[in-house]
Amino acid sequence: MARAHNFFAGPAVLPLSVLEETRDAIMDFAGNGVSIMEISHRDKAFDKVVAEAQADTLAIMGLSADEYSVIFLGGGASLQFAMVPLNFLHKKADYVNTGAWASKAIKEAKLIGEVAEVASSKATNFNQLPKNIKYSGDADYVHITTNNTIFGTQWKSDPDVGNVPLIADMSSDMLSMKRDFKKYNLIYAGAQKNLGPAGVAIVIIKKAWMEAKAKQSISTILQYKTHVDAGSMYNTPPCVSVFVVGKTLKWIIKEGGLEAVQARNQKKAKIIYDIFDAYPEFYKGSVVNKEDRSLMNVTWNLPTPELEEKFIAEAKAKKMLGLKGHRSVGGMRASIYNACPMESVELLAKHMEEFYKANK
Repeated sequence: MARAHNFFAGPAVLPLSVLEETRDAIMDFAGNGVSIMEISHRDKAFDKVVAEAQADTLAIMGLSADEYSVIFLGGGASLQFAMVPLNFLHKKADYVNTGAWASKAIKEAKLIGEVAEVASSKATNFNQLPKNIKYSGDADYVHITTNNTIFGTQWKSDPDVGNVPLIADMSSDMLSMKRDFKKYNLIYAGAQKNLGPAGVAIVIIKKAWMEAKAKQSISTILQYKTHVDAGSMYNTPPCVSVFVVGKTLKWIIKEGGLEAVQARNQKKAKIIYDIFDAYPEFYKGSVVNKEDRSLMNVTWNLPTPELEEKFIAEAKAKKMLGLKGHRSVGGMRASIYNACPMESVELLAKHMEEFYKANK
């Protein structure tokens, strides 16, 4: 089967080798004669899947298992919007509003306690990241969204929030670049954009902080400690999704880790952004500051909606899928996650050049 060029924002492109390993495990997992969809999550063979995924996550991020725990949960990042404040919002939390998902996280936190929206780029339709942010300094935590899938902005560096615990939703750029992960007390990510299929969220949490600050007066299943203590086995985890995440983590390691992955992601993004810069009146990038441009989600408009429809139709005829922008903003979007091949980006760039020459 010929593979299409996949630019969907999520669920999104996965490494071909991971798809092939998953296909095989669907029929026969670990030589047991049963599918990964059928085997008990209590079986030793699946225990190994979880343990290796946890260890590989920490190894890639340069974190110690003595300091951090990795857990796999259902409910996606949307559940984390609620779990974070349920566990850690005692008096007040600082949130930086950089897009739709940050806005949803803020909405959930406000149901729990006081939220200080310390910075927002909503006034300019989230086309840039806020600058010169002044954090409260006495908040229970600071929450950021590192990559904004809909609007195409991304934090390239980790914010300095002083001694306040830092929490990040990294759903759409998780393990796409080197970061100082030790700065974070909690990181969460829905897998379906850069790590695996829909159905599982990965959470990395600093143990000592959890033990000292997490509430114990909330529902058992909503406590992070419950899942840490149970090794992600408090209830039946999304086994197939965890398996795929585990294989994707091994693919990242085989590719050379975050340094190699980041270099390739930067090269892919530059190919498209260079076209924006060459034809700015035709390819109108959504993000106003170059330093804020996402390496994962490239967003733009053409001079008219009719040209945008024509561009997408002609790209689809060349087996380039998923280029239509999010329904809330329109335009176009190319999601070029870790597993998006260089040849897909090069084909998109060629299409952009040809389309410009034919329609300028």
